[in-house]
Amino acid sequence: MTGNLKPKLGAILLAAGGSSRLGRPKQLLQFGGETLLRRAARTLTETEYFPIVVVLGAEQDSSFDEIKGLAVHAVINPSWSKGMSSSIRKGLETVIEIEPEIAGVLITLCDQPQISAKMLNQFSDRYTESNASVVAAAYSGVAGVPALFSKQLFGELTALDGDKGARSLIRNRPDLSLIDLPEAECDIDTPDDLKRLDG
Repeated sequence: MTGNLKPKLGAILLAAGGSSRLGRPKQLLQFGGETLLRRAARTLTETEYFPIVVVLGAEQDSSFDEIKGLAVHAVINPSWSKGMSSSIRKGLETVIEIEPEIAGVLITLCDQPQISAKMLNQFSDRYTESNASVVAAAYSGVAGVPALFSKQLFGELTALDGDKGARSLIRNRPDLSLIDLPEAECDIDTPDDLKRLDG
């Protein structure tokens, strides 16, 4: 299939949280010589997704400085403290404003630093080849993000509430397509988690 026949797919990087368990925003932690936020945003710029929307909230000034110079659209979620669902909603609204004909959106996090651009492009390829409404990462016996959601689920994404994220939309979908991605298992909640990964 030629590239111009591919559906238009955008991406949302969720980087607004305050990381209460860590005590400071995890997106500003250093890994491999750069912050988790810059690493995740830079990785997305090396993929085929457009537009790329980065949702900021806690420590927004420092976070914005971290993504300067990258081909991404930064947006502030003033309701970030109400949970991840508000950031998904803000990101999706921005993607649609930039590209009204978007066919699907990839949702990613900044605390999965082992994920590469090549891995993220697998979601686009799988979505294009299949009729799945969701293409999600599979790791440790669960399905989660990164995950690509079809336009038909945009209404359900915007209706999410609280801090539960999009996992409730992924589970038990009959047309779910899974990509084995053990690298997505990384979950950085403490400085020790990061030291183990970076070490």
